[in-house]
Amino acid sequence: MAETFLIKNATLVNEGKSYLSDVLIVDGKIASVKPFITIEENIKIIDATGLHLLPGVIDDQVHFREPGLTHKGEIYTESKAAVAGGVTSFMEQPNTIPAATTIELLEQKYSRAKEVSLANYSFFMGTTNSNLEEILKLDARNVCGVKIFLGSSTGEMLVDNEAALDLIFSKVKMLVAIHAEDDEVIRKNLDFYKEKFGENIPVEFHPLIRSREACYNSSAKAIARAKKFGTRLHIFHVSTAEEIALFDNSVPLKEKKITAEVCIHHLWFSDADYKTKGTLIKWNPAVKTAADRDALWKALLDNKLDVIATDHAPHTVDEKNQSYTKAASGGPLVQHSLVAMLEKSREEKISIERVVEKMSHAVADLFRIEKRGYIREGYWADLVLVNLNSPWTVSKENIYAKCGWSPFEGTTFCSQVKKTFVNGNLVFDSGVFNEAQKGARLLFSL
Repeated sequence: MAETFLIKNATLVNEGKSYLSDVLIVDGKIASVKPFITIEENIKIIDATGLHLLPGVIDDQVHFREPGLTHKGEIYTESKAAVAGGVTSFMEQPNTIPAATTIELLEQKYSRAKEVSLANYSFFMGTTNSNLEEILKLDARNVCGVKIFLGSSTGEMLVDNEAALDLIFSKVKMLVAIHAEDDEVIRKNLDFYKEKFGENIPVEFHPLIRSREACYNSSAKAIARAKKFGTRLHIFHVSTAEEIALFDNSVPLKEKKITAEVCIHHLWFSDADYKTKGTLIKWNPAVKTAADRDALWKALLDNKLDVIATDHAPHTVDEKNQSYTKAASGGPLVQHSLVAMLEKSREEKISIERVVEKMSHAVADLFRIEKRGYIREGYWADLVLVNLNSPWTVSKENIYAKCGWSPFEGTTFCSQVKKTFVNGNLVFDSGVFNEAQKGARLLFSL
């Protein structure tokens, strides 16, 4: 049973507004949201004067590496990093070892999360060229969606059979999420640069290998196929200016069948950063130009890009510090996503209300998550208290991801997460974790 909390004098950021209010949490849910709440019971009161109360971040794309890759991340360690960063719910990707391409393997991940995850959780089921029958057995109320890798992936998860894609897009009624990069274009580009440089290709050429053409071609084909079959399609980590023209903002998010995500690293870094960060910012799709970054920001604020996520993908330092062709792609971001966007709010790049919209409200709406993503009476109390004027610097000593590093090392953020509630449980309190209560499985409206 969750404790009863009364949060007093907080500045709530919710549904496009910021205002002073109290919030009462009872039995894990938000019982009351009012300017002044008095209660006689012996409950825990939290004075939030000077702090901002936000709905917990929902990250729709993470790689927590369990099972099979636990030398660089586990559901426990990465969920710990998540709640330390104000992320109260996550949706994890299927490219583990073994890949989650059967219901049995998928449910093993849910069982593990139930035992160890400090945050709420859901897991995508992976697609192959031949597992449609298994996909169609999924209960859409209990699973966030299915994931298609249209670019290089592990094992059998690259879906490159046109007939198989047609069947998935036409028969799967739940959300279909994709990694959109054209594998053939990438291979040709890689061969070209290998011929020129051998194995030691300068990392600055990464965005020319995982090129804008590779991204646009794959996204365009997927969207055309989705329109043909009426698929509910979500495109992960959009990274180019060209792709933005493929998306629509003429209808509200809840009416969209084709949606898109942008990631923290594509909003923060540009190709100029390869000179100092090197392979630490090698992601797929690649971080591209400052012009692309500006276009992504504009599209986010124009609602052509619907949500912000991390694609949190930890690797060990040794796995990153390799030559270009051997260096792993991906990096840990889940602990720093909220404070990074609050920094951009401080720079007046985006309002704090829009940060909350794109990291909480819109994710809940897009995935149809039940009773989460908003500060509303009757909703689960997934909440974050942040101090917008509490500078701190990212260092190895305060990183919770198992890999122990971050592309933000040395960065000073002005905002700091002070407390994180998951289902009404205070799981993170100024550096102290309460691991007695675990997160819950996300449920989805049909």
